[in-house]
Parts: sequence; C-alpha cells; structure tokens
Amino acid sequence: MFYDAVANTHGLAFDPFKALVAPRPIGWISTLSKSGVVNLAPYSFFNAVSEDPHFVMFSSGGRKDSQRNAEETGEFVCSLATYDLRDAMNRTSIPVGPDVNEMELAGLTPEASRIVKPPRVKESPVAFECRYWKTIELPGKAGQPGTHAIVLGQVVGVHVADEVISEGRVDVTKLRPLARLGYGDYAVIDEVFTLTRPGARGG
Repeated sequence: MFYDAVANTHGLAFDPFKALVAPRPIGWISTLSKSGVVNLAPYSFFNAVSEDPHFVMFSSGGRKDSQRNAEETGEFVCSLATYDLRDAMNRTSIPVGPDVNEMELAGLTPEASRIVKPPRVKESPVAFECRYWKTIELPGKAGQPGTHAIVLGQVVGVHVADEVISEGRVDVTKLRPLARLGYGDYAVIDEVFTLTRPGARGG
C-alpha cells in the first residue's frame, strides 16, 4: 500500500506510523521544577544524536513538565526503562499536575546525581545526566504552529551498573531495555547478533 502521509489517508483502523518506526528506545526523563518538585516521564520519541560530544534528544507533544523544567532549570536526567521496571515506567506516564512527584507515585527511589540536580531512578541500571542545550519547535500542518518540540541535551555524566559490564563491554541482554512499538505494544531486548561493518575495527 501507499498513502499520502500529509493527508494521512491510510484507510486503516489505526495510524500505522509509530508501528512502522519501531522499536524505539524509551527515555525516562527526570527533571526538577523551579520549586524543586521531581517530575519523571517516559518518552518513546527519544534517542542519542551525537557521539562526540554525547547528545541525546526527546520529543514532547505539547509543552509538558519535562520540557518546561529542562528549559527553566537547564538540566535533566534520562534513566533506562528496563523490562523489570516496565510497570513502574507505565505508572509514570499518567497525566498528573506539575505538583505531583511521579517518582514517588510509582514507588521508585530518587538517587542523587553527581553533576546535575535532578535525581536519577536508583532502580535503573543506566542513567545519563544532561545539561539542556536547546529546543527545536516543529512546524504544524500547512504552515500552522506545531505542537511538538525536540529537546536536546549534552550528556555530562553516565551511570552504568557494574553487573551489566562484561569484558569491557555493556551486555545489553543483562540490561534488557524496553522498546516502544506501535499501538500499546512493547518489546524487550534480550537477544542480539553481531554484524561487522566493512572496514570497521569494532567497538
């Protein structure tokens, strides 16, 4: 099939776009409000976008607490959402007011970061401490104002649980990160295979 993506004339019961761009990593973004309230929310429009220096991004539909807090305080943390933390991750997606601490709501433990002020999720095996860089506002349809924005941050600190490192490499099958698919579906990474790129030296 082919359909006009601007008019979105796919003719299916559900929009297939997010099911086709899959799997997507989940950025579990923690921030602090200016008054010091912890916010924690999962974003499936998330990824690493630069290796040297390290940058990550998350995309917010509407100016949610994560985006506003990152912009106002200049900091955020991204913890890894894993299979073991799937239920807690899902609980933090509930829409609540800016005065609600989702980390507390989900029964998670805030752990102090080393460089930035927002806490990381102690139960998560990986966390990226980030300094906010900039927000890119995306346009809407037909020249109208958009409702989505990309938030970019430089990674200034990385936490990795020692037990997931084997022979100098991170073993992703021990991490078992969650990935977002389409609709209400998720996947877990617990099996990998290796391909060597032509001319690559590994790593």
